[in-house]
Amino acid sequence: MTVRATETPTTPATARTTPPPHQVLLNPGPVNVHDRVRAALAYPDVCHREPEAAELLDAVRAKATAVCGGDERHTSVLLAGSGTAALEAVLSSVVPQGGALLVPHNGHYAERVASIAEAHRIPVRRIEFGWGEPIDLAAVDAALAEDATISHVGLVHHETSTGMLNPLSELGEIVARHGRSLIVDAISTLGAEPLDVVADHVDWCVGTANKCLEGLPGTSFVCAPRALLDGLSEVRPRTYYLDLGAHHVAQDRARAPLFTPAVQALYALDVALDLTLEETVAARSRRYREHADRVRAHLAGHGFEPLVPDGHRASSVTVFRLPDGVEYQHLHDRLKADGFVIYGCPPRLGSICRIATMGQLTTDQISAFLVAFDAALGAPLPTDDATPSTSQA
Repeated sequence: MTVRATETPTTPATARTTPPPHQVLLNPGPVNVHDRVRAALAYPDVCHREPEAAELLDAVRAKATAVCGGDERHTSVLLAGSGTAALEAVLSSVVPQGGALLVPHNGHYAERVASIAEAHRIPVRRIEFGWGEPIDLAAVDAALAEDATISHVGLVHHETSTGMLNPLSELGEIVARHGRSLIVDAISTLGAEPLDVVADHVDWCVGTANKCLEGLPGTSFVCAPRALLDGLSEVRPRTYYLDLGAHHVAQDRARAPLFTPAVQALYALDVALDLTLEETVAARSRRYREHADRVRAHLAGHGFEPLVPDGHRASSVTVFRLPDGVEYQHLHDRLKADGFVIYGCPPRLGSICRIATMGQLTTDQISAFLVAFDAALGAPLPTDDATPSTSQA
């Protein structure tokens, strides 16, 4: 096609440069962030091999370790990539030849743990509990007692596929009693749920910036005891870019990244971690849970039933079964037109939607969402009480 000089063609690339209107993100990451976090992206261009970058690296590593509950024996290793990158760095780096991984399996992200390990030819033993079903701690105890080849256990703390919060503290005690090593996918719990790598016997804690820490995508990390990280020099790496031991040596000894990091995203994470530590995890958890209680109570009036029973739900994500006559795509599209983004679920769970209450959400935004929700269903309920419920879901 010949385009004349006076014409301005509209191409897909041109369309993508037009920013969307402000959206309230009710998906389980990335999240709406504080203005201070977003402003950090405008930090001047920095060479990642200069002293100011080394200071940034040191600061972020120390703050990430503090959020995880680490002490002077611990440190954190930063990686450019999503939480999956950090998870793969751990799984591919820490399980020795001759070792095996035990995965308590009750959702999509437990399957991700197992699949990553299998991709690196690591023997995996799954204990299947069923999606959305609680982990049977006695079964984990028995599996560790009967199989001496299991060197590591890989636990997903919060299964965002179902909204299930798994029993970290209790499982950590069992793993420690058997003298095995615990790897925890805390990607969607750090910043919002109680987690202490010392008290919970966590050897390898995997986190990311863009969920409950309320940072921006592009950076993830691993918190672990220095002694275990130093010991990776004795383990033959299975990968090059995700060699956790090599990243640790570069960051801890040379105070420099092994490869080019997402520098501006690191500045944003530095600010996000400051905000997390100022608010405290306990206060943030209460904030998320108050929003979740309002959403759960309101949707219950429309016949939306949480997938996970009371007592097993995380504060940041709720998975709802859709009642008869409600179609997810219609609900999603109507809400998005009003500026609210919700999330679907893996097809195997049936007719489901996910609504997250993580990130910088206000009570007014939650109220506006509930009004839009009523409108999307075409069946408004009485005006929602803005006072958060005190129930502990």
